[in-house]
Amino acid sequence: MFSAVQIDKSDAGQSVALTQIDEASLPEGDVTVDVQYSTLNYKDGLAITGKSPVVRKFPMVPGIDIAGTVRESSHGDWKAGDAVVLNGWGVGETHWGGLAQVARLKGDWLVPLPSAFTPRQAMAIGTAGYTAALCVDALVDAGLTPDQGEVLVTGATGGVGSVAVALLKAAGFRVVASTGKTTENDYLTQLGAESMIDRAELAAPGKPLQKERWAGVIDSVGSHTLANACAQTRYGGLVAACGLAQGADFPATVMPFILRGVRLLGVDSVMAPKAPRLKAWQRLARDLDPSKLEVIATEIGLSEAPAAAADLLDGKIRGRVVVDVNR
Repeated sequence: MFSAVQIDKSDAGQSVALTQIDEASLPEGDVTVDVQYSTLNYKDGLAITGKSPVVRKFPMVPGIDIAGTVRESSHGDWKAGDAVVLNGWGVGETHWGGLAQVARLKGDWLVPLPSAFTPRQAMAIGTAGYTAALCVDALVDAGLTPDQGEVLVTGATGGVGSVAVALLKAAGFRVVASTGKTTENDYLTQLGAESMIDRAELAAPGKPLQKERWAGVIDSVGSHTLANACAQTRYGGLVAACGLAQGADFPATVMPFILRGVRLLGVDSVMAPKAPRLKAWQRLARDLDPSKLEVIATEIGLSEAPAAAADLLDGKIRGRVVVDVNR
């Protein structure tokens, strides 16, 4: 038996509980992992609260991130004792996830835990931080260089935004952080932001073309914020879009793209192939100061996860939430 957060659904609605599960009930997979830490991401918040139909089958153990040690493996890449990390792949949506003490997974979904990080630190990064690294890689691979100008990070006190600020600073970029939490300016400065703007400047409908400001953008917010960010991006600039905290809509025009040559880069973290995953984790291991993770992360126990998920959606949590599944 092992402890897990489990989501179920009946005619009365969705329910969430910390429960004991028999290991015989674990889903199919070729690697069994003893989980040490998981996290809470925005998607986990949606799944646990039921505010969006993230979960596709019930019962479900949520948690799209896992750091742990291989217990058993019939997959050629992994053996007992290997330290591994998982991000995405539908785990916590269609396959039982990381908010549990044990997980059975497909070996193809796993990557090695970088030696630069402990399991706890890897989960302080989690899918949010790994997505931030994918975004930075997307901008750099498309040709963005620090001499071209400032880079805007929206949702900067969130998980993606916090790590994006730190990674961009380490790569030599001048970062402007957009946030609605003016009390967090010191936090963002510690991570590497040179200046801040109020998210209200971007959140309302704006003109199709606005004053050129940004050489690059990392956006995890979507909706009007993404539209305005594109409208403010300089000629030939780059915008990496990876989230929808404000909304999934994109109320924009083609003007920034056809008159200024702005390029919009979509960044997917869930089904990204192994090569960009490894590259993203290499950037994190090289450029992310582990001491920054202590600023970014808050740790909770497994029983606290459901309440923290609601707080996450309500904007009451900054940075990253690490879940110690064994307490």
